[in-house]
Amino acid sequence: MIFKKAILAASLLAVATGMAHAEDKKTVAYIAPSLDIDYWQWVARGVQQKAEELGMEYVEYTSENSPAKQMDNARVAVTRGVDAIVIGPVSSTSTPPFLNYLEKEGIPVAFTGIGPQPGLTNYTSAVTANNYETGIAQGKFTCELAKERGGNKVGMLSLPQDRENAQKYLKGAEEAFADNGCELVQMLETKGLTINEAVTQANDLLTANPDVKAIYGMYDQAGTGAAKALETRGMTGQVAVTVADGSPTTIQLMKDGAIQGIFFQEAVGQGIDATEQVYKSLNGEETTQDMALLMPLVTADKIDSDEAKAVIARVFPQD
Repeated sequence: MIFKKAILAASLLAVATGMAHAEDKKTVAYIAPSLDIDYWQWVARGVQQKAEELGMEYVEYTSENSPAKQMDNARVAVTRGVDAIVIGPVSSTSTPPFLNYLEKEGIPVAFTGIGPQPGLTNYTSAVTANNYETGIAQGKFTCELAKERGGNKVGMLSLPQDRENAQKYLKGAEEAFADNGCELVQMLETKGLTINEAVTQANDLLTANPDVKAIYGMYDQAGTGAAKALETRGMTGQVAVTVADGSPTTIQLMKDGAIQGIFFQEAVGQGIDATEQVYKSLNGEETTQDMALLMPLVTADKIDSDEAKAVIARVFPQD
């Protein structure tokens, strides 16, 4: 009888311990502005990878580029009982009500790719690229390429300027153009971040400005679209193309001579680092509110180097 009671007590203890472990396991939600864009899928992989490593549950939502849907996702996530949120916001201007709500709920929030509206402080971390410095570096490089082709006029295919990262890119680029003797003759903002839209905008830019010698692509599809437009016109290499972000597609285009340089943005790395920050917050550890990751320039002659491979491993999934 005593033996049976011991077995029963041990069984109850095991069940209680298992329940305690289950209750201790934290959940992180990733809210993407859209999951039909590779970049945000790659951030998701980073969040999922780090969550698994830390023993966290992972759930994801897409806001379908709607601020209203973004708020709905936050409420659903809280109702579901998530402990932390990693977000790529629809826009920086959409973030104040989102952050105010989650602050009241006591949920740590880390941004990826796009930061909150400037001036806000009620968030755990913003893991983004060093957009201003990248804007300067890419602007200078783009200007140099234009001059090598006999001119100083450049065009730009831009991210939406209601995003703080796009504003920083533009500010840095404009300063670099002014300092290096180039003129930004036209900037076109994307609405859908698609290659087809970028092809159309690149053609519009080239038609309106036949003396443009270089195109600054602020996002990956812009580089692909510009390269395709130039190929159709039989002008590959005659007008230089630079791009930020990086993907297997733009890497191949660079190897083919259609793109002259990529400033790599660590999408997977941002997901990893943002998840680590909210995990630290949940555990009462010190966090870093603003993490601006470097975006190194890689050119075709360096793309197969060990240094470039190490960078690319944090840009998109390698499997």
